[in-house]
This record gives sequence, structure tokens and C-alpha cells, in this order.
Amino acid sequence: MKNLIDPKIAEYIHAHTTPEGELFERLRVETYDKLEDPQMQVGRVEGGLLKQLVQVSGAKCILELGTFSGYSSLYMASGLPDDGRLITCDIDTVVTAVARRFFDESPWGHKIEIKLGPALETIEELARAGTELDFVFIDADKENYSAYWEALVPLVRSGGIILADNTLWSGAVLAPQTGSDHGIVDFNQLVQADARVENVLLSVRDGVMFSRKR
Repeated sequence: MKNLIDPKIAEYIHAHTTPEGELFERLRVETYDKLEDPQMQVGRVEGGLLKQLVQVSGAKCILELGTFSGYSSLYMASGLPDDGRLITCDIDTVVTAVARRFFDESPWGHKIEIKLGPALETIEELARAGTELDFVFIDADKENYSAYWEALVPLVRSGGIILADNTLWSGAVLAPQTGSDHGIVDFNQLVQADARVENVLLSVRDGVMFSRKR
């Protein structure tokens, strides 16, 4: 992932953001030391943003698409009330095993449920159960972002929040070439045209599309 922010500005931002804490530091180190594609892990600034958005929104039911090693899951779960629930989806048993170990070690692991399997199947399962979502974080395969959006929006309550990560895609949105590039461009256009939400594209890390359902 190409850094779109000047490194000195990024250092300044980190220096003026609440530290992540020892558990998160260890998870970050293990992710970079032992897992493939460690850059997929969200950064500390984005993690802090997720936590605070969960808190200020009063969310109690969160769905995350793309668990990876669990860093973002832990940040969001730390912002939930004790009776809150976070469902996180992934298809990779290796990375989710790391996530589960850190979830179990944390004070928030009892709030987190890992669903292994295609995310669209989990969304369909939640829809059949009549689940209403307060908060969604999309950070999975980019080609399916638009499909996830269409499946998810009906499940989100009025006033609920949908965040999507990597929506600047290292600048590739300006000259898309690959399937992932076009997936992000199409998704951003879809959200922008969707009258069901109000949205703002934030330049946090690799871009975060922040939408609130009307």
C-alpha cells in the first residue's frame, strides 16, 4: 500500500493520537513478523477512529467484513458497551486463528464472533434472522465491495454507519487498471449516487468512505 501522506505528517499524526496499548502493539508485531501481506492490517490512527465512531454512534451490533489478524475488530469491540456484539467475517483460517488468540486474551473477546466463510453468505444469514446493524466496516476483497454494499444497506438501521476501507487504493482510483482498482472506483461511484445515505470520502490512511444511512 502506497502512503499518500507525507511521512513527516504521518509521524506528527501518530504523535498526536492516543497510543494503542500493549496488546495492540504485540498483535501488530506478530502480524508483521509471521503473516503474509501484513500491510492489510489497519493502522493505529484508523483503529482509533473506528473505536471513537463506535462510541459516539452508540452502536451495539457491528458487522465487519475482513477480519485479518483482528486488529480492527479489537479496536471496535473496545468501543462497544459490555452487551455489544461484533460479528467479523473471513475465509482465512490462518489469520483468524491469530485473531481468535488475541480476542481471547483481551477484555473484549466475549463480544466478538468470527464467521468463517464467504461474507455474502453471512450477510444472507443475518438478513434471514432479521438482524439490524448499527455499524458496518468493509475491508475485504475489493471486487465485491459493491455487492457487499447492496446486500448490507437494507440491514443497517436509520442513522447507522457504514465504513469502507482502502477507498483511495493507493491513488489507483485516478487511473484504474486492475480488477481491484475498478472495484473500488465502481464502489465509490455507487455510494456517491445512493440516495439512501449521506457520505464523505476521508483521506485517512488509504482512504475511508464514511456513510450514514438516512
